[in-house]
Amino acid sequence: MFKHILMPTDGSDHSVRSIERGIELAKLCGAKVTGIHVVPDYRLTIAYEGTFDPVTHEKVEEEARARAASFLEFVQKTADAAGVPCDTVVATNDHPYDAIVNTANERGCDLIVMTTRSRKGLVKLIMGSQSDRVLHRASIPVLTFRAIVSVDPNKKAAEKAAKAVA
Repeated sequence: MFKHILMPTDGSDHSVRSIERGIELAKLCGAKVTGIHVVPDYRLTIAYEGTFDPVTHEKVEEEARARAASFLEFVQKTADAAGVPCDTVVATNDHPYDAIVNTANERGCDLIVMTTRSRKGLVKLIMGSQSDRVLHRASIPVLTFRAIVSVDPNKKAAEKAAKAVA
């Protein structure tokens, strides 16, 4: 069915769960995966603020690359544990959705697996959703896992039982 799955990650718990599910799907399909993390182009941000300092720029870039490496390390380890071939890529773009769609096209991916968060009201209007933008721009299927905002029902039941005993 699917041969190459792109899995964006931002390191959040929701993203971690979608990576785990995506790798399970890849294993079932016999597909390979590519994990991607997109870092902003800090040169533009620093230049916009009018305080371009090469040392600051290097430090910010270093920290962003270190975060990206740790996020992608999780993808690699999870794929390795499942016996799924995996590659990772760090992309630089101020619009993560563009980098995700471009990488999917460049690498010949046939599915994108990612998380989506429920934002409402003004926050949704201002920030939008990367997954919505990927859905509208991608020419391949996009599988989104909705981020669960509520507490795990089993944990909630256990907490309720513990309070009843106390």
